[in-house]
Amino acid sequence: MKQPGTATAQVDKRAMAAASVTVVLWASAFVAIRSAGAEYGPGALALGRLLSGSAVLLLICLVRREWLPPRAAWPGIAVSGVLWFGVYAIALNWGEQKVDAGTAALVVNFAPILIALLSGVLLREGYPPRLMAGMAVSFGGTVVVGLSMSGEGRASLLGVLLCLVAAVTYATGVVVQKPALRHASALQATTWGCVIGAVTCLPFAGQLLGQLGDASASATLNMVYLGVFPTALAFTTWAYALSRTSAGKMGATTYASPALVVLMSWLLLDEVPGWITLGGGVLCLAGVAVSRSRPRAAGTAPAAGAPVDTPLETPSDTPSEPPSAQVDGVPADSREATVR
Repeated sequence: MKQPGTATAQVDKRAMAAASVTVVLWASAFVAIRSAGAEYGPGALALGRLLSGSAVLLLICLVRREWLPPRAAWPGIAVSGVLWFGVYAIALNWGEQKVDAGTAALVVNFAPILIALLSGVLLREGYPPRLMAGMAVSFGGTVVVGLSMSGEGRASLLGVLLCLVAAVTYATGVVVQKPALRHASALQATTWGCVIGAVTCLPFAGQLLGQLGDASASATLNMVYLGVFPTALAFTTWAYALSRTSAGKMGATTYASPALVVLMSWLLLDEVPGWITLGGGVLCLAGVAVSRSRPRAAGTAPAAGAPVDTPLETPSDTPSEPPSAQVDGVPADSREATVR
């Protein structure tokens, strides 16, 4: 007979594998944006990326016969589609044209902290000590990486505000997507979020059509790459992992991205990082390791109502409550909540 812990560990490995794919592909987007963003405007690049991603995702849905998601999933999908897929992409593309890469990294990477704060309240995930400690270490690493890459000194107020908008819309999109994944599959949530994001960016259709004729083949291919891999594939693996773990832990996992960006820039763009930058990358990875670590087995169970620092919360898990953890027949530790 298979032990429950074995099944949980297997789900955890699949979720971590999916999250790893997401982080690697999102880090690779840095290189593609460097090429495409030089020849496409922020809105045009966002629209082209989302149209490419939507086409691939709709084709996969057709093959797999996954149609429209249930009605209960639509509020979360719609809000995340507008904010995370649409507004975030425009704000980030525009903001990175106004500030240097280091400043953008500093501001945008405030998003995982916002995710932890929002999900702790709205999704009742609490604030596990290991998660908060790991995020503090990772954010410190992001600060080191950002400052070491801010040699150009370009940091306009508009650019900083745009990156802040990107961080807020990213965090909000993640938190509202989490409840939607209780009703829709990862593929459904990603597909229709991407489609809604593309509709949000339609005002830039004229700009995209005008720039397509003048852009180089390399820039256009990079835009399509952004749509197929960092969007269609990476957002689907993200949703898969998010449905099997807490939003706070998923946000913390993305702190591995700055370290990967440094490595990819070194390998693909010949941008040799300094020792300070490498040290910041190591801090980012160390923080992720702390946030995803398991607490040592304790002799006593945690008190009812206390946040539990576990790596997973699978939708199918319905652990029974001991009699002492119930008040008037209602479990005191009920954590199901819907963002409205």
